[in-house]
Parts: sequence; structure tokens; C-alpha cells
Amino acid sequence: MQSAELLDLCLALPGAEDTDPWGEGGGVLKVGGKIFAFVGTETLGVKVARSTDEAREWYDRYPDHVSTMAYIGRHGWITVRHDDGVVPDDELEELVDISYTAVVAKLPRRLRPEA
Repeated sequence: MQSAELLDLCLALPGAEDTDPWGEGGGVLKVGGKIFAFVGTETLGVKVARSTDEAREWYDRYPDHVSTMAYIGRHGWITVRHDDGVVPDDELEELVDISYTAVVAKLPRRLRPEA
């Protein structure tokens, strides 16, 4: 899956917006003001667990394509290389959904998007 397709997938979710907090061209997807994905040209950053240990399934499944995200990896964020097609599109979609759902669940009710 290409980065433009990942961006479209993320933006199709209720309340999702593409932001550019560091002036680098966007790719930081938020819902209710909270980040749920980082979409780059080669990688996708998502929250898939509460800790690195809980994210272990993804490291074991794709050892050469999944790594702990810098700075926030201890909180269950992973980086997935998506540019070569090794990680199937349906699994990338699942990762985005897991991350989005986890972030929305922690939002105050007033900030949660309507489905």
C-alpha cells in the first residue's frame, strides 16, 4: 500500500484530520486532537498496544518490517515498513483501525466523533 492510500484510509475515519505540527508536510493523523497515525513515504507509525510487550505479536510476525517507534514505543507504538508490499494491505488497515479505536476510546465523550 502506498502512503497516499494510507492517508486516504486514515482520512476516511470519522473525525480524522491530517495535520502538520512540525512543518514537514503533514502525515500526522489526529482524531479529537490526539495522534492515531504517522504516515510516511515508507513507514506507518501506529499505536497497537499499551506496552512494547503487548506489541510483541507484530514484531514476531514481521521481524524485518516492524520496529519499536522512537520515544513513544514503550507505550505500544510501532513503526511498520509498508513500501514493499510484505505487510499485506488488510493488515495495514487492521493496524490503522486498532490505533484509531484505541485513541478514540480515550477521548472525552465530547471529543469523540460520531460514527
